[in-house]
Amino acid sequence: MGKDSNFIKFLGTAGARFVMIKQLRSSAGIWLNYNSTNILIDPGPGCLVRCHKSRPKLDPSKLDGIILTHKHLDHSGDINVMIEAMTEGGFRKKGKLFLPSDALGKDGVIFNYLKEKVKRIEKLKKKEFVAKDIKFSVPIQNKHSVETYGLKFYLGKEVVAYVSDTKNFNKLIKAYSDATVLILNVVFFKARFDYDHLSLPEAVNLVKQIKPKKAIFTHFGISILKKKPHLLEEKIKKETGLNISFAYDGMSVDIK
Repeated sequence: MGKDSNFIKFLGTAGARFVMIKQLRSSAGIWLNYNSTNILIDPGPGCLVRCHKSRPKLDPSKLDGIILTHKHLDHSGDINVMIEAMTEGGFRKKGKLFLPSDALGKDGVIFNYLKEKVKRIEKLKKKEFVAKDIKFSVPIQNKHSVETYGLKFYLGKEVVAYVSDTKNFNKLIKAYSDATVLILNVVFFKARFDYDHLSLPEAVNLVKQIKPKKAIFTHFGISILKKKPHLLEEKIKKETGLNISFAYDGMSVDIK
């Protein structure tokens, strides 16, 4: 992975607990490589295995940072083993860990013995962060059942936004208005106002309002999978003309 290998790789595209439990899709998270910097986002169950099965293989010891958007198991299940891998079994104090405050301490998800193995731990909040060659920001806190944040990565001329789990609310449009690539977690086929997750109609409307060059939907629940994501992609592109892709496990997107 050299300086010309900038990419986003979807190690897993599972959304919500039942798709994760049944492993109808992988729940391994997202790997971001930019200018030889490697960041792992939301390492859910199976992340370590998926990294080693990836082609080309992704070496967790080359990670420069891990970002956890929130502590739910489908996002955090492999976070401890990935910290162990990033720090080469804890023998090298290296890497940064970014996560919400409620993911630490009592009812947190990080083992105490691993906290001292990481070079630096930073709590996510509305501000800018740096991990080696990658600068990113938290523009707004999401509306979810635990403390959750979305992310904006500033990668050359691209602003790659990742909107993690959240219910729909108006401030999302302004917060991500500068995104050139917009990644949305889309769990439901139809709106479910009793759950803090985006539905497909809500996600399409956000793309229409934000107007990124490219949008990628991921983190699918069962209701999306039953409708076959590749068919939904064809239908939405035909009806709207929007550049929307539905991610699949192992999909890699180049960052120009």
